[in-house]
Amino acid sequence: MYELDKPVAPRASPGIRGGEERHVRKVHAAPTAPGEPAATGPRTLCGKDTFAMETGSQVTEPPEVPWYPGQYACVVCPDCDAVIET
Repeated sequence: MYELDKPVAPRASPGIRGGEERHVRKVHAAPTAPGEPAATGPRTLCGKDTFAMETGSQVTEPPEVPWYPGQYACVVCPDCDAVIET
């Protein structure tokens, strides 16, 4: 699950329309919803509400591969990571 920053308007370059960008603030892990294996549960493993978060890809990887995308390693929630590691 991606906890995003509030939208910010990036600088518009000449000839390029400006839009809103949202950056990933934290990456959280969340269990599936009870009875709905394709849906994310209401809370992350650290207890945050998933309602306002974006869902990441749910790919099963070998155990030696981290549960989060590598480009977000610096913003992984330490509490979710600790639960995953146990």
